[in-house]
Amino acid sequence: MSKAEIRSPLPGTFYRASSPDAPPFKADGQDVAESDIVGVIEVMKTFHEIPAGLSGRNITFLIDNEEPIMAGQVIAEVEQ
Repeated sequence: MSKAEIRSPLPGTFYRASSPDAPPFKADGQDVAESDIVGVIEVMKTFHEIPAGLSGRNITFLIDNEEPIMAGQVIAEVEQ
């Protein structure tokens, strides 16, 4: 089984939920569809939704909530 990567399209701060009291968009181990939102990246007070861009099983996040992220950095891996 191969793993595909979901990468950040831009630098900023990564958030796994839409607000501090909301559940995460996706939890480790869940399946994902291509259009599923896996997180948001905040850049200069603007929030950008990050779609999975692929479908698969067993998402594993490699970055924690509220961590800085660089463009091209791997956010999560998904089994395909």
